[in-house]
Amino acid sequence: MTGSVPPAPAFGETLPIETSTEVLAFLARRRSASAMTLTAPGPDDAQLADLLRLAARVPDHGKLSPWRFVILRGPAKEVFAEKITALAGDQANPVKANAALRKLTRPPVCVAVISRYIPGEIPEWEQRQSASAVCMQTLLAAAAMGWGANWITDWYSYDPRALQILGVAEGEKVAGFLYLGTSSEQPQERVRPDVAAITSEWTPG
Repeated sequence: MTGSVPPAPAFGETLPIETSTEVLAFLARRRSASAMTLTAPGPDDAQLADLLRLAARVPDHGKLSPWRFVILRGPAKEVFAEKITALAGDQANPVKANAALRKLTRPPVCVAVISRYIPGEIPEWEQRQSASAVCMQTLLAAAAMGWGANWITDWYSYDPRALQILGVAEGEKVAGFLYLGTSSEQPQERVRPDVAAITSEWTPG
C-alpha cells in the first residue's frame, strides 16, 4: 500500500530545489477520498510515524510547532465516537449531526490535528495557518503513500463538550480530523475554481 519513505535529512543538510514532473503530475490530479469509502486496512504504527513526520514538514514561523497530533483508532476510536454520539441530539440539526458521525466511525484511522497558540512574537494567525498547512500536508503525504484520505471539520470540532472528551486544552482548536484508510472507490474529479476569475495583479495606484 505504501511506498518507501526516505529518512529525514540530517540537520544542516543541503536540500536542493529541483524540478519534479512526478510531483507536478501528482498535484494536478490530487483528490480527497470520501470518508464513507475508507475501509480497513489503514496505516500501521510505522506508516503513521512516517506520515506524521512528513506532515510536520510545513512552514512554521519561529519553529514553534504550534500543533500536535491525536490518533484515534481501534476500540479507543469507538469509545470516542460513542461519547460524542450522546451529544449529537443537542445540535441544531440532530439528524444531520448523527449522519456526520458516520464519517468518523467508518474509516479505520483518524488523526486529529490540534492547533495551539504559543504566546510570543509570532502572531496567532500565522500559528493557526501553520496547523492548516499540517492538515493539507497530511492529505498530500497520505495520498502519495497510497492511502485514501479526507480532511473534515464538523460539529464535533467545535462543540466544547466534544473538545473536552478529545482532550483539547484551553486556547487549542481542532484544525481538522484527517480520516485515513483504503479507498473502496476511486474518487472522481469535481468542479474546480476558475482561477483566472479570482486572480488579480497588484499595480501601484
